[in-house]
Amino acid sequence: MTLTAELAEPLEAYYRLLAAWNTKINLTGLRLSEISPDAIDRLLIEPIVAAKYVPARASRMLDVGSGGGSPAIPLALAVPTARLLMVESKTRKSVFLREAVRTLGLKDADVVTARFEELLARPDLHEAHDLVTIRAVRVEARVLGTLQAFAKPGGLVFLFRGSGHSDPSESVTPPLAWKATYPLIESLRSRLVVLEKRAVAGNVPRGTPRSAQA
Repeated sequence: MTLTAELAEPLEAYYRLLAAWNTKINLTGLRLSEISPDAIDRLLIEPIVAAKYVPARASRMLDVGSGGGSPAIPLALAVPTARLLMVESKTRKSVFLREAVRTLGLKDADVVTARFEELLARPDLHEAHDLVTIRAVRVEARVLGTLQAFAKPGGLVFLFRGSGHSDPSESVTPPLAWKATYPLIESLRSRLVVLEKRAVAGNVPRGTPRSAQA
């Protein structure tokens, strides 16, 4: 795929920053000392490909377990109109994420150091996001049940899956429902599983005019 210079430059800056910090703290298991196609594909290209499936209306994104910043930061660069909140439980990784936000000039991005379960106590984050993203080896039903609490009715959950990772599309439970599965990088056999949060009967999505609620 072809990247514009406007997008390629900050992506390169992010990759170089990640590579430098990765020599001090373990941000990713990928080898970054030499620029490799696999690292570029996994860290940069996958999120950029996934960005085309982000709804145009999306204004708030939440990334869980942000670690070294992928897919969250490349997504934020590709969808600059959306506000991003990255959630990372480890302090040193959060320090890196804040440095990346500062270096790249991501004005509408923030970082919170906490386990995502702890954020359930924050009413301002409940059903507040158009998109929730996660890249994890295992995504259990319990995890999905927690993540959906942060998505608006009608919002999406993006699961970044590798070739050896299971596809939870057949085991999701309401209010989540499988929407689609898209291939990302052919050589990595990676894919994007998209779940949608369906509105529960009796619950009116925020922003619905009163006239439409009657």
